[in-house]
Amino acid sequence: MADRLSAREVVALLADDFTELGHPAGEPSPDGPLGWPGYGAARTRAAERTGEQESVVCGTAGIGGTRAVVVAFEFGFLGGSLGERTGDRLVAAYAHARGHGLPVVPLVATGGSRMQEGMLALTQLQRVARESALTREAGLPQIAVVRDPTTGGGWATLGAGADVVLALPGAQVGFAGSRVRPVDADPAAYTAEAQVAVGAADALVRPEELRGTLGRWLRLLTRPSTAPVPPPPALGRTDLPATGWDAVRRARSPERPRATVYLDACLTSRVTISGDRCGGTDPDGMLCGFGEREGRTVAYAAQTGAATRPAGYRTAARLVRLADRLGIPVLTLVDTPGAANDAEAERQGAGAAIADLFGAVAAARTPVTTLVVGEGGSGGALALAAPGNTWATPDSYFSVIAPELAAAILKRPPEEVENTADRLRVRPQDLVELGVVRGVVGPADRTEEHPADRSP
Repeated sequence: MADRLSAREVVALLADDFTELGHPAGEPSPDGPLGWPGYGAARTRAAERTGEQESVVCGTAGIGGTRAVVVAFEFGFLGGSLGERTGDRLVAAYAHARGHGLPVVPLVATGGSRMQEGMLALTQLQRVARESALTREAGLPQIAVVRDPTTGGGWATLGAGADVVLALPGAQVGFAGSRVRPVDADPAAYTAEAQVAVGAADALVRPEELRGTLGRWLRLLTRPSTAPVPPPPALGRTDLPATGWDAVRRARSPERPRATVYLDACLTSRVTISGDRCGGTDPDGMLCGFGEREGRTVAYAAQTGAATRPAGYRTAARLVRLADRLGIPVLTLVDTPGAANDAEAERQGAGAAIADLFGAVAAARTPVTTLVVGEGGSGGALALAAPGNTWATPDSYFSVIAPELAAAILKRPPEEVENTADRLRVRPQDLVELGVVRGVVGPADRTEEHPADRSP
């Protein structure tokens, strides 16, 4: 990046105020635990140059009205490297966050572990990982901002290990630092942009937008709620289809409202998570994130009408698990002809990805509400549906398989496709009668529920 901010400059950029935490007691030995010649002198020069005594500055800050523990790396202090004293400060900061119920915001800029402290420096990564895990178990969010550069163990723990990863444009981000990569390595692969593209980071955020974006994330992720999300009202046709084939044609109509229309109508202040943390994204098939509805936070995972790819299912599973851990209710929108079934999807683990989402929804303790807004194509749609709390719009259908494929499998002629759709009972009202969905939503507050769901 053209401008590399110091730890305190980046804190000032995003925080309304900042109170530094006290440092763990004890002084380092002159040349460190290994007695590395000249190490003490290097530390002294780094302190004189930066005004800091270590490579991290830790404290509490108000960011957009939400209090958080902030861990800011000072790259000017020995390349922002992690040593024993760095680990002590990080452990104390995470413990303070848990003790006070605060989210953690690492502002990472590091070249990795401090070589002058050898394996004692490297093992600080285990300490950091443990603190992060304990904070996760406590139900507190961790939102990392990766700056220039973020490499080595700092990226592999505080950065990539956070719940949400925001990256400054142009930052060098990757496990391998510039001096240890293969000589023929493509430098573009080690950038913030590349990490967002492969799903390892969620979004690029310009420095001038960081305060507002981070404040919005913190506000949304620190408001748990136990009440389920009411299904949104129908935004398309409100009359029920006469036949199964009518239902299929309505759901496939290009004029039918899609996920973005529903999300725009029911959620404000949306922020998005992107990527499965396994090297993939599915921006054309699955939209995931958090938003505000009637004063509370809602997590959402929404299919867009396209075939959903493995990365989309894994991203949705990541979203559901994060919302479950933070106590945030989930809204899912089902709309897909089915899971992507090309050879590349199989190579990317389609079956395992769908199974993972089934498992995440089944295990969720937070309430999950589903609205089928278009096509509900087989298991690729059902994986996103909440058992016992799935609703349908009048211009949707749900089916074990597409009518055309069902007819082909049953060796029926093409002219039998429409009749097959009727036999599959795919209409919204059929699904209510069968007990597959809870009810059909109408405009505003008018819905049709299954009789068993009605109060006496």
